[in-house]
Amino acid sequence: MIIHQLRRECNRYSMLQRAIPDISKQTLTNQLRELEADGVIERIIYAVIPPRVEYKISTFGESLLPIIDSMAIWGLAHMTEMSAEQK
Repeated sequence: MIIHQLRRECNRYSMLQRAIPDISKQTLTNQLRELEADGVIERIIYAVIPPRVEYKISTFGESLLPIIDSMAIWGLAHMTEMSAEQK
C-alpha cells in the first residue's frame, strides 16, 4: 500500500496516513524505515521551518513496479475467476 501511494504522488507522512486509514502511526513509521533501509524508498529532508520530510520511490524501488503491476493483474484475474466459481 505504501509503494502504491508513493507512486500516486502521496509523498508525505500525513498524506500516507490519510490514504491508508487502517495503519497505525507506529506501523507506518516502521514500514517506511524498513523500505528506506532496504533501498526501496528515499527519505528527503528539506531544511525549512517547520522541517519537511518527503518520501519517494528510489531507482531500485522503481525496478519493483513491473512486478507489482503483474501481481495486481494476476490478482484481478483470479479474483474474477473465484467470484465466478462461487456463484
